[in-house]
Amino acid sequence: MKRLQTTDTVLMVRPARFGFNEETAGNNYFQKKEEGEHVAIKALNEFDNYVQLLRANGVRVIIIQDTPEPYTPDSIFPNNWFSTHCTGELVFYPMLAENRQLERKHQAVNMLSLMPGVKKTINLTDWEKRGKFLEGTGSMILDRVHRVLFACRSPRTDEEVLAKFCQELNYEYILFDSVDSHGRPIYHTNVMMCIASRYVVICMDSIPDAVDRRVLRACFRSSGREIIEITQEQVDHFAGNMLAVHNENGESILLMSRAAYQSLRSDQLQKLEAYSKILAPDLTTIEQNGGGSARCMVAELFLDVDNEVAEEGLSFIFE
Repeated sequence: MKRLQTTDTVLMVRPARFGFNEETAGNNYFQKKEEGEHVAIKALNEFDNYVQLLRANGVRVIIIQDTPEPYTPDSIFPNNWFSTHCTGELVFYPMLAENRQLERKHQAVNMLSLMPGVKKTINLTDWEKRGKFLEGTGSMILDRVHRVLFACRSPRTDEEVLAKFCQELNYEYILFDSVDSHGRPIYHTNVMMCIASRYVVICMDSIPDAVDRRVLRACFRSSGREIIEITQEQVDHFAGNMLAVHNENGESILLMSRAAYQSLRSDQLQKLEAYSKILAPDLTTIEQNGGGSARCMVAELFLDVDNEVAEEGLSFIFE
């Protein structure tokens, strides 16, 4: 089976009660609380516009409509609680915040488990009882072609759980430290790094250890990818939170927010646009209150999704 780095089909969760999550704010320094009931409405508008942009550019989107109860303010970021793989694995992950654990609502879990192409379900959620966490493709950046994953240490990324994932899916892993512009540990690897088919976007300045930087550069070069570096200031504008996908015609597309796009220099954009078409929706409300951006909102589907389901843009509404 040919391994692809990107997919043309994604799953997104339309929030029911989006808002600032007090439980995650302790180590997600991107979050900034905005007062007022209008926050949830503005977030819904940003979500719907993002979906429309993806579909207009040939990316298939399946939507799950979240439920008001139980209260899950971060449900808009589904990539942290599950992942899918072209070899047929469906993985469920242990998450640090208790109200994020509730995002694994049984209707959504059942829907994913019954999708065509699921050959094996790997449930890592029992690690929560031991206080050990691994928050999906937030914690891990996957080189799906070469089966190597990259992760920065944090309370949300435990090496023991990481090793278990690698054992189950036959991956190697490279673990390193990464800090933000104030020297604080970066909570999720996907805010400082993105791997596409032919290039890597990464903030090397966030990695204090010179040996770690050399190892990463060597890995990326051996895979034939160009290294496109971003700065700490650009990370603060979510420039690391990108995701490469492709559309129905096989065209490479890079997802990032408008804030991320506007933070990039012309030479960086020129390099990226040589490989991919850039889509950059306005996600200001979601970024500010949720502390996540364009990549966090999208869970890649590498399973066999029914064409009619995808083409109709089916939404699943669970009561």
